[in-house]
Amino acid sequence: MEIRDGADLCFPQLLNSSCRKPILHWSEAVLLNIVLFFISLVTVALNLLVIISISHFRKLHTATNILLLSLAVSDFLVGLLLMPLEILRKTTCWLFGDIVCVLYGYLVCYIVSASIGNIVLISVDRYVAICDPLHYSTRITVTRVTRSVCLCWLWYAFYSIIYMKDDLIQPGRSNSCFGECTLAINYVTGTVDLILNFIIPVTVIVVLYMRIFVVAVSHATAMRSHTTDVSLQHSLTLTQRKSELKAARTLAVLVVIYLVCFLPFYCYSLVEVNLTSTSYASFLFFLFYCNSCLNPVIYALFYPWFRKAIKLTVTLQILQPGSCEANVL
Repeated sequence: MEIRDGADLCFPQLLNSSCRKPILHWSEAVLLNIVLFFISLVTVALNLLVIISISHFRKLHTATNILLLSLAVSDFLVGLLLMPLEILRKTTCWLFGDIVCVLYGYLVCYIVSASIGNIVLISVDRYVAICDPLHYSTRITVTRVTRSVCLCWLWYAFYSIIYMKDDLIQPGRSNSCFGECTLAINYVTGTVDLILNFIIPVTVIVVLYMRIFVVAVSHATAMRSHTTDVSLQHSLTLTQRKSELKAARTLAVLVVIYLVCFLPFYCYSLVEVNLTSTSYASFLFFLFYCNSCLNPVIYALFYPWFRKAIKLTVTLQILQPGSCEANVL
């Protein structure tokens, strides 16, 4: 290949072995960077608020909130590490070498997979809390949840090594020139990952939340059947209907957002071996990452204690002595 001008190369001194710089109009590049960095900043800020709130206030040190904390940590890392690296990979030449490229690929698999695992654990926690409330305190303890979270992170650390083994053995094997960072996964590995990290988690989440919804409706029906006063019956019916609709909406949001964020990426990974070879691959990556921005909204902002904790954090009242004992519930 003949190179007429080295100004558009990532490494002009390497001539024909260098990649060309990404071709973006300056206004397009500025707008793209602003939007993507804003999403990254929002992801970091929202999840950091969850981490600070649960870690600081003792009243929030419960089994359920430990799961929320673990989810927030994984999503915080997505916003802090994965999103900025993806922005750099998309808009500029990759100047960090093959080792950092492989490390980035490993972190993508590890952190996002851990986020998925945490969502499944939260689903199990809510299932036990709604469907077996009498045994919840004995089955779901802080110690057991902490162990489950640690095992989740350890499992996905090992899983990510297996997933990235080819690139870990031979860094840069997918790169066609110097100055790019591409990730290529063979069809078998991609299919296994689709099953383990998408089909199974989605199935578990949908089945558990459907069971939760059915139990919630049956409880509401039982309560109405034991009500004899007509006026009270009418008031209770309206209240229960609102509760059922809210539960249905929450279920719909959980499932739809998860599918919207993950389904396009996994479908793409099945038909394209090189996960970063096309122009719209980065869009799928960011759609994949956006789930980490939406998770704190779905799992935390619905809780009244989170709004109270945000107010205390933003106003710096958490810096006062004894603030950790504040009742935010």
